[in-house]
Amino acid sequence: MKNYALEYMMKLLSIPSPTGFTKAATDYLLDTLKGLGFSPVRDRKGCVICELGGEENGILLSAHVDTLGAMVRSVKGNGRIRYTHVGGWQDATVENENCLVHTRDGRCYSATVQSTKASQHVFPGMGKEERSENTLEIVLDEEVKCASDVEALGIETGCFISWDPRTVLTESGYLKSRHLDDKASAGMLLALARMVSEGKIVLKRRVAILFTVFEEVGHGGSIRIPEGIGDMLAVDMGCVGDDLKCDETMVSICVKDSSGPFHYEFTSELIETARKNGIQYAADVYPSYSSDAAAALRAGNDVRYALIGTGVFASHGYERTHVKGIENTCNLIVKYLDR
Repeated sequence: MKNYALEYMMKLLSIPSPTGFTKAATDYLLDTLKGLGFSPVRDRKGCVICELGGEENGILLSAHVDTLGAMVRSVKGNGRIRYTHVGGWQDATVENENCLVHTRDGRCYSATVQSTKASQHVFPGMGKEERSENTLEIVLDEEVKCASDVEALGIETGCFISWDPRTVLTESGYLKSRHLDDKASAGMLLALARMVSEGKIVLKRRVAILFTVFEEVGHGGSIRIPEGIGDMLAVDMGCVGDDLKCDETMVSICVKDSSGPFHYEFTSELIETARKNGIQYAADVYPSYSSDAAAALRAGNDVRYALIGTGVFASHGYERTHVKGIENTCNLIVKYLDR
């Protein structure tokens, strides 16, 4: 399952999909799942849900394919672009990054995020400035001198901006990329579907998978969960940092985030499964974190809820995980479904 997951992750990471601009990613999900013999559905909001089979005691596994990004806020008189945030990220993490500007008529232009005082030779004190949408700007790789030049390219307020993911899989097993949150988990759910399709996993209970598209702005899981689903397992990212036990080689089982504690019995079942099967895991608290599980509960769904994910370092920046963390997360999913 790990190898399947990596294959799907690489493809998903290559598809720009900032929140609100996710159709290409969900088209890929639909085509892939249909190719595996399933009947996925995209709802009006844009989420993709797919029943994998099984009977009774339904469980929904969710991941999200929307990512952090930006939109064109305005075009400056000098032809540079002022952006506005899509999702919660720090401006300093995108300086000097390559990006794409997507127009509403389907054109796409390469660009770079630069300081408004980018040259050290011209502005020797530029490094002391706080990075913000006022001190950074999008510089197009086009010969533009004024706002009308940019507008002639079809670029206007509301066009989306996506960051270059810079995906690298090292020989030592580290996967480095933007948007591992949460395309790593989405790849795992596609891998699960493929394992079921090929008969390598026989489901003991009803299993459905959900891919949401507004998680980064807080309402991805705010949908009506299908009848007969009693459990929701959000497969998202595990945090790595101070005061946390998780690292990139482990699967994280979150016991509490900013929305409060996760379902105690459900979480205990996941911990027990990991221990019983020798899966490397960490149980951690994430005080600055929320997920589709919280959004689903706020929408009024009556489910047990829990959250797991591979450990991800430098979240909401240039992120990193390890194939061991991916494997441990895959194993926990499979073993839990087989309880």
